Amino acid sequence: MVCVGAGPASLTVARDLAALGYEVIVYDGEAKAGGFIRTQIPRFRLPESVIDEEVGYIMNLGVEFRSGQRIESMRELLTQGHDAIFVGCGAPRGRDLDIPGRVEAAAHIHIGIDWLASVSFGHIHQVGRRVIVLGGGNTAMDCCRSARRMGGESVTVVVRSGFDEMKASPWEKEDAQHEGIPIRNYLVPVAFIHIEGQLCAMQFQKVRPEIDANGRRQLLPTGEPDVEIDCDEVLIAVGQENAFPWIERETGIEFDRWGLPKLDPKTHQSTVPKVFFGGDAAFGPKNIIWAVAHGHEAAVSIDKMLNGEDIQDRPLPATVMISQKMGIHEWSYGNDITNAARNKVPWAPAALTLNNIKVEVELGFDHDLAMKEAERCLNCDVQTVFTLDKCIECDACVDICPMDCISFVANGEEADLRQRLTAPALNLTQDLYVADGLKTNRAMVKDEDLCLHCGLCAERCPTGAWDMQKFLLEMTHAGPGCRSGAGLPLKVAA
Repeated sequence: MVCVGAGPASLTVARDLAALGYEVIVYDGEAKAGGFIRTQIPRFRLPESVIDEEVGYIMNLGVEFRSGQRIESMRELLTQGHDAIFVGCGAPRGRDLDIPGRVEAAAHIHIGIDWLASVSFGHIHQVGRRVIVLGGGNTAMDCCRSARRMGGESVTVVVRSGFDEMKASPWEKEDAQHEGIPIRNYLVPVAFIHIEGQLCAMQFQKVRPEIDANGRRQLLPTGEPDVEIDCDEVLIAVGQENAFPWIERETGIEFDRWGLPKLDPKTHQSTVPKVFFGGDAAFGPKNIIWAVAHGHEAAVSIDKMLNGEDIQDRPLPATVMISQKMGIHEWSYGNDITNAARNKVPWAPAALTLNNIKVEVELGFDHDLAMKEAERCLNCDVQTVFTLDKCIECDACVDICPMDCISFVANGEEADLRQRLTAPALNLTQDLYVADGLKTNRAMVKDEDLCLHCGLCAERCPTGAWDMQKFLLEMTHAGPGCRSGAGLPLKVAA
């Protein structure tokens, strides 16, 4: 089989199938595998040595990597007799801004993901003294922090939305601000201001959020004077788009009106049965973890298809619950309650990191700090399990619970029930644990949002109605575990 692109999704497919004996060929236009994680994620966040090590584990499974070979035609690829094709080429095109001054000042305006790639490959070594980064996603945060390290004395992030609505992860925004990079919100780009092609500033319109009659959020001008921010360079990081000029439409692969392939969301299969998509190429830009998940699911589909099985027939993930009880007051996990605050990950000195784009910022925990942080774990994988017919309704668990998260009350509609608990359950996104049918016609109701997993309820219970059980989840992977056994013999490399 063939993987187009050597990013996280393709590498996951290769890892899952090569280990089963499949002959896997990975094509990529770059010299090294890794895709987006190698070309767009700055080295101060992810050192290249780490990428080399992780990619090496996969390549050492027998994967054939054809570097520097960009697939130019899906039609031609389909004629080469491959049993399956996985497309994991990412969303390689950054969105641009078509506003006055864009063409005239083009030499000083760059698309964020292209600029990051140029920095990664060593094509760009410095930026202007005053830099504006447009956009509120993680790419914008990478751009601004990279610019700060390449000579940008004044780096400003400008976003059209509010701070809380920005798509960047909270810790990414926090890290940028920690490095002295201001984030200005509710400003919409109006024009690039230049003098004979030399960029000198940007003009922005002030806006405010408002909910219309249909409940949709919109941004309306405030009527205040426009804002000008001086700059020498601008990095545009306002989103990414998929681009498939190499996939001819006559191949039978259909696309929707947004230019994305029409896929089965569960199997990742396209309208051509042996062609699958994953990562940003499948459903648009998300993140690395989503790309890896897509790769695992696509590998299951490919494995089942090549074994002559229905790829829609997929085993559910396996779940196992194991009691952690070792004695009357003893558990196989640490259940002490602590009020210790979270330890922050140590950073390298700013004087060092801000002067070298390749110096990793986060140092990680040393042994002692790691142990202290691990001791704060609330053991969310250890669940309280209630057995209805063992309960004698003594309410001992209610008395001992330090968080008042257990109640014995008359059952009812959820909205009403939440208000009648010992401590009202106000987090509507967290389901209640309800066991109805006790002898007094009451129900046991537990608010999981408050539980510390301390096990005191199980220790106090005189009948063993409460138990602490460890939850294990095993996802479905390609291989014998995903097959029904009713298909064809496995097709492997000779």
